[in-house]
Amino acid sequence: MKTNSNFHNKNKHKSGYNLDALRAVFPELEAYVFENKYGTQTIDFANPKAVKALNKALLFQHYNIKYWEFPDTNLCPPIPGRADYIHHIASLLAKSDTKEPIKVLDIGTGASCIYPILGHAEYGWHFVGTDIDKKSLEYAQKIVDKNDLGEAIELRKQDAASLIFKGVINENDQFSASICNPPFFKSEEEALEATERKLKGLNKAGGKPVRNFSGTQNELWYKGGEKAFLHNYLYESSLFKDQCKWFTTLVSKKDLVKGMRVSLKKLGATDVKIIPMGQGNKVSRILAWTFE
Repeated sequence: MKTNSNFHNKNKHKSGYNLDALRAVFPELEAYVFENKYGTQTIDFANPKAVKALNKALLFQHYNIKYWEFPDTNLCPPIPGRADYIHHIASLLAKSDTKEPIKVLDIGTGASCIYPILGHAEYGWHFVGTDIDKKSLEYAQKIVDKNDLGEAIELRKQDAASLIFKGVINENDQFSASICNPPFFKSEEEALEATERKLKGLNKAGGKPVRNFSGTQNELWYKGGEKAFLHNYLYESSLFKDQCKWFTTLVSKKDLVKGMRVSLKKLGATDVKIIPMGQGNKVSRILAWTFE
């Protein structure tokens, strides 16, 4: 498949996928591979089962993962994009002379536990992953246990849906960075509208929209949407500024960045960085800030 030159230079997926190699490590992928009208082997990216099989194969081939199971209703993260976030955080920490060992807080780790398993596979980092969903944490814990990652990854339940750091950061915790892939929508309706636009782009419009990466309510929407979640995140970060060197998050809506910069200045952030991320046709960004 085609090269993605927008990826971080350390991203294993910047040269595309080798479907033959992926099928060798995960034979179940075979059922979803076909030849398109250009004579190129590919999968149907509008099919959630095909997308999940591809991403599982990527984990098996590149990241020493041997077990990655969770319900089809849960969000299936696209591995290349998630890996990109990890590599950009590594570059950020390298420039700021963060001392080893690196420990990262993953807000909303989800049933897939994706950031911790990628961050540990690529850099040997240790993680604390948090989530408000008990079932998601149970699936994530099984992934941790079955891949012998218990010494590197700890999971904690956030009991209050309105809180980010309170209740999950302990008094003695020290983190090199926090990472977060926030819920982007304020309602199920907004999430479905986005899905319909995406399917139209894949020439799959019509009928009941099916999210090709799936996703549950807790993973996709939040009261007030991305803006409300992120401003909550910014405010709470200022309460834990001595326990985390860098706070970071993905920001899907570019027009939110200006307001976030203003808020961070008021909260006393000493450095704010915008790290562009380009993934295929999608343009995203990481916002990073510190109070040091």
